[in-house]
Amino acid sequence: MSKTYSSAEHAYREVKERILSGALPGGELISEGEIAAALGTSRTPVREAFLRLETEGWMRLYPKRGALVVPIPPDEAAHVAHARYVVETAAVRTLAATGPGAVAASLRASLDRQRTLAAGRDLDAFAVEDTDFHRTYVAAAGNPLLTDFYDSLRERQRRMNSVALRRGPLDIDRIIDQHARLAELLTGGDVDGFATALVEHLAGVHQLELRGL
Repeated sequence: MSKTYSSAEHAYREVKERILSGALPGGELISEGEIAAALGTSRTPVREAFLRLETEGWMRLYPKRGALVVPIPPDEAAHVAHARYVVETAAVRTLAATGPGAVAASLRASLDRQRTLAAGRDLDAFAVEDTDFHRTYVAAAGNPLLTDFYDSLRERQRRMNSVALRRGPLDIDRIIDQHARLAELLTGGDVDGFATALVEHLAGVHQLELRGL
């Protein structure tokens, strides 16, 4: 692997991480020069990273002006929430039929990590753990097609979580309480109760009015 390619990969990962974490918010115009200076590299790998991020839809490039971080589309949060609802409730329905007990310990461990991160106000790490909590029971249902689809939403979910946590005011303790309630309903096999609680959770965190769920 060449040094140039390695530098471009590093620049790509760093800039994308800043977009997903909300450190580079949607609508912000940035330049190759400022990112290169921040990363201690030349502009060439940053330019390659920007092109890759534009291809993925995270940026829009304007020659001689810079790169615009693409804002979250107005309807994306609702679309992602609907997709999550379909996948997560299907997973919980499967777990209710096959036995949800095996996932209980993993969910409890995630809740413990969430409480630790909330106490330390580590919002970026909390956003990641939030996403991982929900993925835990999706993966436990054992349908690789649903898990792959859910993973395709992962980056959008994480960015949405980061935006929600930074938007403020947001009660992180309430989010954890909702997660604990979801875990309780899941392990108790209450599919309908879980579905209702999930709608309330998604609507509250992302300030959505979820109709038809």
